Amino acid sequence: MESAMAVDLNPWVEYEFRVVATNPIGTGDPSTPSRMIRTNEAVPKTAPTNVSGRSGRRHELVIAWEPVSEEFQNGEGFGYIVAFRPNGTRGWKEKMVTSSEASKFIYRDESVPPLTPFEVKVGVYNNKGDGPFSQIVVICSAEGEPSAAPTDVKATSVSVSEILVAWKHIKESLGRPQGFEVGYWKDMEQEDTAETVKTRGNESFVILTGLEGNTLYHFTVRAYNGAGYGPPSSEVSATTKKSPPSQAPSNLRWEQQGSQVSLGWEPVIPLANESEVVGYKVFYRQEGHSNSQVIETQKLQAVVPLPDAGVYIIEVRAYSEGGDGTASSQIRVPSYSGGKITSAQSTLHSLSTSSSSVTLLLALMIPSTSW
Repeated sequence: MESAMAVDLNPWVEYEFRVVATNPIGTGDPSTPSRMIRTNEAVPKTAPTNVSGRSGRRHELVIAWEPVSEEFQNGEGFGYIVAFRPNGTRGWKEKMVTSSEASKFIYRDESVPPLTPFEVKVGVYNNKGDGPFSQIVVICSAEGEPSAAPTDVKATSVSVSEILVAWKHIKESLGRPQGFEVGYWKDMEQEDTAETVKTRGNESFVILTGLEGNTLYHFTVRAYNGAGYGPPSSEVSATTKKSPPSQAPSNLRWEQQGSQVSLGWEPVIPLANESEVVGYKVFYRQEGHSNSQVIETQKLQAVVPLPDAGVYIIEVRAYSEGGDGTASSQIRVPSYSGGKITSAQSTLHSLSTSSSSVTLLLALMIPSTSW
């Protein structure tokens, strides 16, 4: 019987074999596969890679590595030997990690100060013996969660649904902040029901949105990092602004003369739970255009320019610190170069010609739509 020796195979790996015959004419078909044959165990020869530190809690040293794949474990009982020592010392402290899939080890010692440098290496072993260690790297113990609270926290109402919360950065802390968390809850609710919003980096303010109008909210701010959260700031409070007026400007009167139209309207009286009227906004645009121009006024009248030929769509809204109110009914006015036309006149005028009568639409009230 013919035989052959397969060499340089990995230990403790299953293989199957097939044989092919060959001669000067060519190569024949391969045989059927042999049964699976596992090579013998051996001491592991591959050390873990990418040994590094990770974030942890105060007094922790977190050591991470890339696990060794199964094909290089070389036998049963595979695990890791984690060795570490404070930088500059002689003796190594070793810990066994028995899981072959492990990729992290956490050493905790209450006597270890934050950010203490350690020399670290990770080795391997199996039932046949100990394998090699990785190269030595220097990592630091965890810095710990922030120890100080943000200061000078202020909350300012921006609109009916928004509040700006701002604070000063932490100047001194045993743990460096990676960001801040703002907690907020409505009056008459408990702090443990608070919703939260996180910032990252050095941001020192956040605008909270989606709040209820005319509602009192309470706020705290605390720093955080990979180790956890620091203490909360002192509580501050702010009330969202009242809703904008729900009534629309009414009784619109207008007079067109040349390339401009003069508008007038009745004042809007807000309800008790609505913001006081600050002024009025006149929105106007050419028909077929999506972008409106805006005229702001504190009066009950405004002059709107109609510089280009075509039909203009105009509406009026009251505005307040709570935002813009409900829009009036729209008017449609064509740019007209001759004479004077008022809203009291008929909307249809007939212009006689030598052979026919042409009807010209001058202005028409239509229901308000979204801009």
